[in-house]
Amino acid sequence: MTHLSVEMLAADATEPITSAGHAQLGIAVLAGIAVIVLLITKFKLHAFLSLIIGSLVLGAVAGAPLDKAITSFSTGLGTTVAGTGVLIALGAVLGRLLADSGGADQIVDTILAKSSRSAMPWAMVLIAGIVGLPIFFEVGIVLLIPVVLLVAKRGNFSLMRIGIPALAGLSVMHGLIPPHPGPLAAIDAVKANLGITLALGVVVAIPTAIIAGPVFSRYAARWVDIQPPETMVPERAGDDLEKRPGFGITVATVLLPVVMMLAKALVDIVVDDPEHTVQRVFDVVGSPLIALLTAVLVAMFTLGRAAGFTRGRIAGTVEKSLGPIAGVVLIVGAGGGFKQTLVDAGVGQMILDVSKGWNISALLLAWLIAVAIRLATGSATVATISAAGLVGPLAADMSTTHAALLVLAIGCGSLFFSHVNDAGFWLVKEYFGMSVGQTLKTWSVMETLISVVGIGCVLLLSLVL
Repeated sequence: MTHLSVEMLAADATEPITSAGHAQLGIAVLAGIAVIVLLITKFKLHAFLSLIIGSLVLGAVAGAPLDKAITSFSTGLGTTVAGTGVLIALGAVLGRLLADSGGADQIVDTILAKSSRSAMPWAMVLIAGIVGLPIFFEVGIVLLIPVVLLVAKRGNFSLMRIGIPALAGLSVMHGLIPPHPGPLAAIDAVKANLGITLALGVVVAIPTAIIAGPVFSRYAARWVDIQPPETMVPERAGDDLEKRPGFGITVATVLLPVVMMLAKALVDIVVDDPEHTVQRVFDVVGSPLIALLTAVLVAMFTLGRAAGFTRGRIAGTVEKSLGPIAGVVLIVGAGGGFKQTLVDAGVGQMILDVSKGWNISALLLAWLIAVAIRLATGSATVATISAAGLVGPLAADMSTTHAALLVLAIGCGSLFFSHVNDAGFWLVKEYFGMSVGQTLKTWSVMETLISVVGIGCVLLLSLVL
């Protein structure tokens, strides 16, 4: 297991924007985060604007010249959007094609048709895991809520017995598996290998989703025994289509980018020669941009054309998919700007200096920092990006596998105890027709389970890898 040591050096050797002492920097970090939390929760200001203001407050309290703080924020925003913005957009297009073509409905209906009553919670976590691979958490909820409500109603299940596994599958994918924005940004920040992070992420995700999903749903159903609210059953896209893509081709399309990225990771391990022709080919084929672009182009035929879409309708679907993600891209970018302000202020080096005497795993430290930011801001993505910026220097002396585990530790921490400052909390509450107390006892506990079980799996892997 990688521990902090005196010999660890910061990955970024550039001069900090301020020479403030540790105490002043610590106060600056707390002030910046406090401002972000206050603006988002108390004044209901958009996270994008809150992150900008919080970054400027951080720089000011740290004693940095305002122009340098602005430059740091702008540089971080630009770098993050350049690294993840296009991937978020491609993931959104793929997710919209999956939804509008009825492909998501096909996956759902096929698995449910082959599942017994006792296997239904397991079927739901499997559905959520597959559907959640290429799409955002919020989109996944919108896609799966009709299915969750229908299955619960027709099968006379407690809503929690069906809903919790679906939410667990979506949440685990969102926090741990690229190409979701948080993991991608963390991979970029700590310079981890995407393919290895993806492979280890799947290893961590499976037991985590099982424990927080089907297993925990037994207890959640006892604590909160509610029936699906009739008013929350929207129409499904697939119901209005004359035909839709087959199950096999839909799953193959969804998994295509994952297979391409994993193939690159495997070739990197087996060949291990950057100049070798095979490795150079797979470095291109397995890059996130090419993998997702390929999947989108393939999906236009395997999903769009299979559903009978004309070229015009496919173009319309692509266009519709990009509008809703503008806010996501800007929030992720602003999170990157906040992260860069933290880094340039010397906070990463401060953490190394302060913690070098601690006998604590670097992975556990990264998890704790992500937990603190998640509890404060309510955003898993902001927590992931900010924590990655803070602990990035810890990856300087890490092996490739441990750098990947550092990303996963941050991802696990970013999911800890969703509560009233998290948009996802209110989304789940309203869709499931629960009170705030009921949502805390089910959704919030489930998120905490994901976080704790996930970091446990990460720490176990760090002992054997």
